[in-house]
Amino acid sequence: MIVILDFGSQYSELIARKIRELNVYSEVIPHDTSMADIVDKYKAKGIILSGGPASVFEENAPVCDPEILSGKIPVLGICYGFQLMAKTLGGKVVRGEVHEYGAANLFIDDNFDLFEGLWLEMAIWMSHGDSVTHMPPGFHLLGHTENCAIAAMGNRDKRLFGVQFHPEVYHTKHGKDLIKNFIVQVCKCSQSWTPASFIDQAIKEIHEQVKDDKVLLALSGGVDSTAVAALLKKAIGDRLTCVFIDQGFMRKNETARIRQLFEGFEINLIYIDAQERFYKKIEGISDPEDKRRAIGEEFVRTFEEKASELKSDFPWLAQGTLYPDVIESASVGVASTSKKIKTHHNVGGLPEKMKFKVLEPLKKLFKDEVRKVGTKLGVPEEIIQRQPFPGPGLAIRILGVVTPERVRVLQDADAIVIEEVKKAGLYRELWQSFAVLLPIKTVGVQGDRRTYMNTVAIRAVTSEDAMTANWARLPYELLEKISSRIMNEVQDINRVVYDISSKPPATIEWE
Repeated sequence: MIVILDFGSQYSELIARKIRELNVYSEVIPHDTSMADIVDKYKAKGIILSGGPASVFEENAPVCDPEILSGKIPVLGICYGFQLMAKTLGGKVVRGEVHEYGAANLFIDDNFDLFEGLWLEMAIWMSHGDSVTHMPPGFHLLGHTENCAIAAMGNRDKRLFGVQFHPEVYHTKHGKDLIKNFIVQVCKCSQSWTPASFIDQAIKEIHEQVKDDKVLLALSGGVDSTAVAALLKKAIGDRLTCVFIDQGFMRKNETARIRQLFEGFEINLIYIDAQERFYKKIEGISDPEDKRRAIGEEFVRTFEEKASELKSDFPWLAQGTLYPDVIESASVGVASTSKKIKTHHNVGGLPEKMKFKVLEPLKKLFKDEVRKVGTKLGVPEEIIQRQPFPGPGLAIRILGVVTPERVRVLQDADAIVIEEVKKAGLYRELWQSFAVLLPIKTVGVQGDRRTYMNTVAIRAVTSEDAMTANWARLPYELLEKISSRIMNEVQDINRVVYDISSKPPATIEWE
């Protein structure tokens, strides 16, 4: 395992992903985690100090436990982590008069260790203000650029290394090779973290947590909760009961499709029509955070009531929570420098008091990793390749208050988006594609008459893990077809717009 001490970098999770792609487990943890915990709790074989927005010259600049840099465990400092390493160990860091952002060429002065197997020059991505001008005692130069005399350094005896650039980003072409050299050559990690090994470990942990207890699972029909169902079925067999709650905010015909899909599964499945109570719960609520919290609480209360009706002891409620959910909700266990982006109904949206203990066997995985695990567990391809759908459903794709009529309008518009994207053969290429109902009415003309109707926004993005996303460059012909169909076929809509915002600065969902 490799741990990443998070100093607030937008790329910390990307570092973790790059390492996991090399079949080594990694996790982002708070920058102030003690060396004792890194050794005893995480049993890490290597440490990476992330970048971050701070300067080492700032008052109360974030630091790490000095013991981390003692040489007991290999360390790689990136950007801010590189500067912190240099300053802490007696090097010299100066404030940058000119900040350096963007592409640069690295000239490799020592192609052992980090740069083993790489050419003497490589394209890199810089993003820094301060610079290291003198290396600490015991360090030697590994690489430089035209504007940065010390762009990489290392102390081979203590296995401490640092780079001023970002090897984890796409623009650093051989960055993954550098990371591999650190975790395999320097840290001596075996590349044995695979879907099969994860399943074995997860089952072991489920047995340790659950013991002989029964578990209720919140089944939505998406890849996350379905993968959890397959995993728990393998781990605890008939002690698993899956509950599908129709909260009224599903996509068009989704409820019937999910019920039909899971009829062939050998699992205990209970269907609950809870539309009336959920609509009542969020009646008049327009704030997105309040919506998520209200929906999250109502899910739990519905499960509690069902558990009582079954007259059986269900101490555990299982969920398909993923790592991005935890990160964006800035929940327990996420780096202390993280800031909450939004409350996910299944993380920060859960009520403080509830009868269940929560079981989240996938909460350290990214979506693409869940798909690999699900495939290994035999989850059907139809579910594996489904685009993500938020737990609160269309309630957070309707800006403002949610009513049955507004849900119907969005269901019809969203169904057209999905249908046309699939016809164009783009469904699997896109991370998500959907419609959003805006709280805006605009003037239009239909049949020579003035109209004053709703506006729908189309959202389509490409991504690998939902932590970052680019707006999709859909063909104009496809956008035209979607727009024309929505305005002709969906009552009360006379304007369609296309969202060309990437994440960051926007999020994928509008709420």
